Amino acid sequence: MWTDKQRGIRVSQKELLCKNACGYYGNPAWQGFCSKCWRETARPAAASRQDASPANDGTPLTFSKFEEKKSTEKGRRINTMRRLFWGTPSPPKPQESFERHANVLKPYQSLEPGDFTGFLKILKSPSSQRLQSRCTAFLNTMEAYHDLPVQKQSDHVQDFFQSFADYFSTLPEAQVTRIMEHVEKLIMTRLHKWVFCHDSCDDEQKDLALQRRIRSLNWITPQMLSVPFPDKKTEVTGDPFLPAITAIIEMDAKRAPQDKLACVSKCSQHVFEALSTSNSEPANADDFLSALVYVVLKANPPRLHSNMQYVIRFGLPHSLMAGESGYYFTNLSCAVAFIDKLDGPALNLSPAEFEGYMLRQRAPTEGKRQQVDSDTQHLLEELQGRQEKLDQGMDALNRQLQNWVTAVHSQLDEATAQFAVVQKETAAQGELSQVFPSSSHNASPQEDDKDESVLVLTDQRAGTQDTDC
Repeated sequence: MWTDKQRGIRVSQKELLCKNACGYYGNPAWQGFCSKCWRETARPAAASRQDASPANDGTPLTFSKFEEKKSTEKGRRINTMRRLFWGTPSPPKPQESFERHANVLKPYQSLEPGDFTGFLKILKSPSSQRLQSRCTAFLNTMEAYHDLPVQKQSDHVQDFFQSFADYFSTLPEAQVTRIMEHVEKLIMTRLHKWVFCHDSCDDEQKDLALQRRIRSLNWITPQMLSVPFPDKKTEVTGDPFLPAITAIIEMDAKRAPQDKLACVSKCSQHVFEALSTSNSEPANADDFLSALVYVVLKANPPRLHSNMQYVIRFGLPHSLMAGESGYYFTNLSCAVAFIDKLDGPALNLSPAEFEGYMLRQRAPTEGKRQQVDSDTQHLLEELQGRQEKLDQGMDALNRQLQNWVTAVHSQLDEATAQFAVVQKETAAQGELSQVFPSSSHNASPQEDDKDESVLVLTDQRAGTQDTDC
C-alpha cells in the first residue's frame, strides 16, 4: 500500500474511500470508515458492551431486558437532545409554529458565505431569540457536564448539529451547510477549552509520542521520499514548501474545527503550488502525499494528533466525508499513519540502513549529500549573483546622488554669483539716482539768468530802432 520503488509512497483512490463502499472518504482514525459509517458501527457496539455488562445483582441481563434497556437508552438520549435543543420535553407543534418558523428562516436565506458576524446579528435578532436560547442552553449544559467522556460529548455535539440542521431542513442544502458552518464555529469556539485534549482520553500522550517519532526522522531527505524539488534551472529563494509548513503549524492556534480544516486545505494548496514549480509535469496523488509527508516531518506541528482528533470528533460530518477539505484531511491522516509505520523499505532502504539512520550511526549517502551540496552551492551562487546586482544598483544610485548634489551646488553657486551682480547693479543705480538730482538743481538758476539777459538785450535793440524812426 505504502511503498513503491519509483515514488516511495503510493495510495490509490479506492484506499482513500470508506471501506463500506458508501462513496465518502474514509479515515484511519475510523478504521477506514467515513464518519457516518463509523458512528453507525461504533454506537451499537458501545451500547451493546454497556448493556451486556452484569446488573447490580450480579446476574446477566436476559435478551428481553437487553432490548428493553436499549430502547429506553435510545429514548432517553432523544428526549435529552430535544430538551437541550427545544427547551421543552417535546418539540413545538408544527401547525402552531409554521408561520413563525417561516419568519425565523427568512433572514438566514440572505446570509453570505463566511459572514459569521452577520450570522451572529441574525441570531441575536428578536425573531431568532428561541434559537439563541437553545444554543445558550446547550452550551451551559455541556459546560456543566464537561467531565463526561469525550466520546459522549462528541455524540451530544453531533446530535445537536443534526437537530439544528433538521430545523432548517426546508432550506436548500447549500444554505443549510452554510448555516451549520456558522453554528459549528459558534458552539465549538465556546467548548474548545472543555473538550480539546480531554482528560478522559490519551491524546496528550499520543501527541508527545508523535512528536518524538517525527523528531527521530528529521534525517529524511526529500530525495528519500521521491519528492520533486526545483532543478538548477528554476529560480528559488529557499524551501518551496515553507508556506505549507507555516500553514500546518498555524492549525493549533485555531479553535473551530472548520478553521483547523482551512489550515489543512491551505497547506495542501501550497504543496500543490510547490510541486507545480518543482516539476514540469502536473502533480499527481503520489507526489502530493509524498510532499505532504515531507511537510509534516519538517513542520512537526504541535499537538497534531489532538488537533486531528478534535476535528474528527466535533467537526461537521460533511466537511470530512466529501469535498476538497475531506480529501485533504484524509491525505493528512494517511501521512500521519505512514510516518507512524515508516520503515526502511518505504524509503528504499535496507533494515540495517534504516536502523543506522535512526541510531544516528549513519548519514545520508555520498551521492545524496553531493546532490544536497550541489543544490546548496547553486543557491549560494544565485544569491551571490543577486547580491552583486544589488551592489551594482546601489553604486549606480550613489553616483546619481553625487551627480545630483554636484549639480545642485553648481546651480547654487551660479545663482549666488548672479545675485551678487544684481546686487552691485542695484547699488550703482542707487548712487546715480542720488547724484543726478543735485546737478539739475544747480544748473537751473544759471539758465534763468541767461534768459533774463537775453530779454534785456532784446528790449534795448528795440528801443534803438524806435529812436531812429
